[in-house]
Amino acid sequence: MLTLPVALTSHAGPFRLREASAADLDALIALLSNDPVSAARGDAGSSADRDAYAQGLAGIDADPRNTQLVAERDGVIVAMLQLTTIPGLARRGATRLQVEAVRVREDVRSAGIGSALMRWVVDAAAPALGADLIQLTSDNARHDAHRFYERLGYAKSHTGFKLPVESARGTLPRR
Repeated sequence: MLTLPVALTSHAGPFRLREASAADLDALIALLSNDPVSAARGDAGSSADRDAYAQGLAGIDADPRNTQLVAERDGVIVAMLQLTTIPGLARRGATRLQVEAVRVREDVRSAGIGSALMRWVVDAAAPALGADLIQLTSDNARHDAHRFYERLGYAKSHTGFKLPVESARGTLPRR
């Protein structure tokens, strides 16, 4: 079980990490839509999509294996990440901690907030959630993010694949 909120520090000073709430939805959408890779995938921040985002956040909140977190400094959300615990059989029944949707507000990047978040994931979240392995994916276009994760000790170990269900329905070959 995670102990939140927690005070963390970065080069830019102290900030607080806590679970996201429905009141944070607009800030979360802004973090996603301010990212060119996310925006290209449809996270454009349109008010027409607000209900879909609200349902997504409610789904995360309702699932005990998921946690949406926000980092706030002086009452303003400056970063986000989602943690998902995945039990498995591989690696002798290892539990994985999936880190997703890590976003740091553009004007505070390179201030150590992302590093502080990822250190907290390793030092506090993974042990508290019983994780044996931390994993994450990063879009191929995110070269700066790849350097960041490698600097923190993460290794490029797998090739990932994605298949949008709607476009694939009825198109896969049958054998």
